[in-house]
Amino acid sequence: MERWKGQVAVVAGATGGVGSETVKRLLNDGIVVVGIARCKDALAKISNSENFHVLQADITVEQDVLNAFKWITENVGIVHILVNNAGIGKHGNLIDGDTEKWKMILDTNLIGLCIATREAVKIMRANKVNGHIVNINSVEGHYIPKLPHMNVYPASKHGVTALTETFRQELNSLESKIKITASVVVFLLLLWQFNIICRVLARVLLKLIWQKQVDVQKRVLRL
Repeated sequence: MERWKGQVAVVAGATGGVGSETVKRLLNDGIVVVGIARCKDALAKISNSENFHVLQADITVEQDVLNAFKWITENVGIVHILVNNAGIGKHGNLIDGDTEKWKMILDTNLIGLCIATREAVKIMRANKVNGHIVNINSVEGHYIPKLPHMNVYPASKHGVTALTETFRQELNSLESKIKITASVVVFLLLLWQFNIICRVLARVLLKLIWQKQVDVQKRVLRL
């Protein structure tokens, strides 16, 4: 973590369990953090650290994302780390579902991630920063559980897995040293801390992932 001290990390989807915990851990390691979410009040409750900046933006609105990264560059510093944690699911089926709900899920979980990643990579490349992008994924990005009412959510999370690999290949083709990883391990480690029931759940989820021979890249844990 020494290499990241004093550098800027952006956490998209900073409110909620994984997002807020990610912000706190990055701050504890001496990293300057910009938290992005739609609710500014919820962001402000995460931390009162002078190294924490809150920015209200909707990840599904491209201009919001463009304005956010422009503001960060001009007022906070050059982005070295991006954590894509923004994601939603909506109750409903595929066979009789609501198209607007599907669009909201796909716009948040896929298109928003693409826009944020694109903007972060632009900044990193322009400033010769060998940064790191982390896409917080879900177990459903590797395995589809037999649960009702999930509609396009598993497809969106499989999309995160595919997009991460596609971005990685594009960066490799440019001989870039920017790293990109997708991980559910972060979520599982957070789960592990709470109580014995959560630990059992974490073991089950890990077993499912391993059975599907998913390559979860452990270097994300060094962030």
